[in-house]
Amino acid sequence: MALKIGVIGTGMIGCDHIRRLTQVLSGAQVTAVTDIDQARAEAAAPNGAQVFRTPKDLIHSDKVEAVVICSWGPAHEEQLLDCIAAGKPVFCEKPLVTSEAAAKRVIEAEVGFGRRLVQVGFMRRFDADYRRLKAVIDGGSLGAPLMYHSTHRNASVPEGLYTSDMPLNDTLVHDADISRWLLDDEVAAVEVRVPRRSSRGGDLRDPTIVLLYMSSGAIVDVEISVNIAYGYDIRGEVSCETGVAALPNRPATVISDRHGIRQAIPEDWRERFIEAYDQEFREWIVAAGQGTATGPSTWDGYAATLVGDAALRAVASGARESISMIEKPALYGTASAIAAE
Repeated sequence: MALKIGVIGTGMIGCDHIRRLTQVLSGAQVTAVTDIDQARAEAAAPNGAQVFRTPKDLIHSDKVEAVVICSWGPAHEEQLLDCIAAGKPVFCEKPLVTSEAAAKRVIEAEVGFGRRLVQVGFMRRFDADYRRLKAVIDGGSLGAPLMYHSTHRNASVPEGLYTSDMPLNDTLVHDADISRWLLDDEVAAVEVRVPRRSSRGGDLRDPTIVLLYMSSGAIVDVEISVNIAYGYDIRGEVSCETGVAALPNRPATVISDRHGIRQAIPEDWRERFIEAYDQEFREWIVAAGQGTATGPSTWDGYAATLVGDAALRAVASGARESISMIEKPALYGTASAIAAE
């Protein structure tokens, strides 16, 4: 039987996930949708899907066995808590929530329920290239990882909608999460440096350099450029004790002609990570069908939130800002008290 899924939020990412669930993947059926814009929800609803007036109505409907949250960040906490109270597996697009306090409340609710229900939409973990890079690191053939270089470049961002804080509390969460996952480490402190601003960004603070100081002593540097013009360019390279491993350029096809040797550059995140999005939902559908979640967890969403908060403090203070985490509940793996150094 197909898993009956309700989708909250039918904007760009919500509609893309509806397309994925109805046209690409098997084992799932979108049976319900809702959006603050009723007309948009009705336009996005697949044949046979019911349009609900509110997220709460959708979550508690008998037509829904699992939920996909694609609403705006400040609405996530209430929707996540409703899903946990209803005992329904939920896929939540990033950010998990927009504050440390909210993340702690979701953790407390899920731990109280006693079983993982929440998966956060950190799709890079499902990308085949990142998975191969992690396999190299975990294999130990290059020794311990010492540094990780992460590059996140957008051709452009919506003028007036993308603010100077968003590279740090929105874009950065992907680089922070993938760094934690690749290195199997936590971020202990954050530092931010702002170089010469790009004239393409107007008053926007762009580009930005973020340094993540990991608990092991490894350092991650993240370049965030959101008006680079030439395309959507994601790169990653880990420097270890006896060698270096890096992500390949995507797409991998190399063209040789009278203009030279070149590779295409993805236009946006949908093109670069389309296969990763498909794979993350394949794995989520299987876990949700068993009443649980196995991908990036509420704890991972909490950790990313702390990194974003620390980055905002760091850009304001000009200093290195420490991160202090609560004790990790056993529900999310080996319990350990992780504090800033």
